[in-house]
Amino acid sequence: MAPTSTIKAGDRVKVIGVPANLHDKNDLRTRSLFEKWVGAAFEVLGFEYAEGLDVLLIRLDVGHVLGKKSWEDTIWIEPPFVEIVSA
Repeated sequence: MAPTSTIKAGDRVKVIGVPANLHDKNDLRTRSLFEKWVGAAFEVLGFEYAEGLDVLLIRLDVGHVLGKKSWEDTIWIEPPFVEIVSA
């Protein structure tokens, strides 16, 4: 599934969910962090494949939600977990 057919770099998307396979483990608080971004809007910066996945992931800089500069934290998320809020 290639998100580029509907979502493009520069679009603004809102995170609408957290992948079920994300978990917190020891010092790596992946699920808790993704939960903070639900409902927040971000600019799509690009797309990237991750090893072992056949879906193109969406790149979002999310640092501002944590009180940092946006580029200080980046996530890659699957298209079903975002929706376009403006193109």
